[in-house]
Amino acid sequence: MVKIMSHAVGATSYKSLLQTDPEIAAVIEAEQKRQQDNLIMIASENYVSRAVLEAQGSVLTNKYAEGYPGARYYGGCINVDKVEELARRRAIEIYGAEHVNVQPHSGTSANMAVYLALLEPGDCLLGMDLCHGGHLTHGSKVNISGRYYNAHSYGVDRITNMIDLEQVRGRALQVRPKLIIAGASSYPRQIDFAGFKAIADEVSALFMVDMAHTAGLIAARVHPSPVGFADIITATTHKTFRGPRGGLILTREAYASLIDKAVFPGLQGGPLMHIIAAKAVAFREALQPEFVAYQKAVLRNAEKLAISLSDQGFDLVTGGTDTHLILVDLRRKKISGNEAERLLEEVHITANKNVIPYDPKGANDPSGIRLGTPTLTSRGMGPEEMEKIAAIIASVIDNKNDTVYLEKTGREVEQLCRDFPVC
Repeated sequence: MVKIMSHAVGATSYKSLLQTDPEIAAVIEAEQKRQQDNLIMIASENYVSRAVLEAQGSVLTNKYAEGYPGARYYGGCINVDKVEELARRRAIEIYGAEHVNVQPHSGTSANMAVYLALLEPGDCLLGMDLCHGGHLTHGSKVNISGRYYNAHSYGVDRITNMIDLEQVRGRALQVRPKLIIAGASSYPRQIDFAGFKAIADEVSALFMVDMAHTAGLIAARVHPSPVGFADIITATTHKTFRGPRGGLILTREAYASLIDKAVFPGLQGGPLMHIIAAKAVAFREALQPEFVAYQKAVLRNAEKLAISLSDQGFDLVTGGTDTHLILVDLRRKKISGNEAERLLEEVHITANKNVIPYDPKGANDPSGIRLGTPTLTSRGMGPEEMEKIAAIIASVIDNKNDTVYLEKTGREVEQLCRDFPVC
């Protein structure tokens, strides 16, 4: 069991809020109970520590601080300057990057800042196809990245569902992008950063890595790092990192000024200093030995969950996982991702439907479901629980029309949640 921090979903008092706005207080308390009483298996979610939550809810929210430490457009920034410098120094220590910007409000904001800094409207970028595991901001036509830029995509091999670098190289030679993006939101395997860098060099492109999902694993050095290969790296500070919702940009010194100017004044105004403080706390937590133990446990649990799901007759995209997430192909089970998500919600398991590569059903009614182990691991669960959860998921799908069975299973899951409280 690896339970290393005091998490922020336990009994929390909202005395002032109850007096001022009892409706919102009631909703927050209901959400607190939902997080306590459900197995959260969404790969992009996690529980922050109480220390992170306290920093996020601090008086720093009152301070406007446009600009950067030592160069603000407002007075009274002596304390928030210290906060931002601490966050930057700790992030540099964690990743070994030459320069860090901790101001992006989200991973999407971080990606947009990179494009603003390095591209002109209409420039060509090459990113992973959203339907094959990529992210909206990597050039999807429904996103600004696909509307303002000449976006092209690469996918995965139809047989292995793995990234084929020869295919990526072929696309790069064909479209000659100014920027190549590696990184994904539902690709469960390690990415060959050196291989991508070689392709970028061959076509004289800049190379960006979006490590939003694996930032915590990389921080703990249990997953390969893109530092040293990528010109620009973006990340989120939640997901595997287990910090506040926010973004982060790591870059070579040569691009530092361009990135900083793109974040402010190019894209954002005043930074969220209370969130930057919470990021700094999460960075300090990531420098502790317990954080490494936690990330190792996340990977062990994901591997065990993948094996157990396979033993239960599920088909896994790529056949398994190297990370914190698993993408399940549900076609053999004769159930859609929508229905599986709804069924699991009935028994207090929270997951998300997801397209699979070459999905015959499309994004609105996909054939897959994405599962992750970060929050389960934060609760202290281990391989034994992963095996049990895989069996529960299989039984729920196999007995999807048996209301009595589903109610009984829901009570079993609630008991499992009580056995591993978030406190």
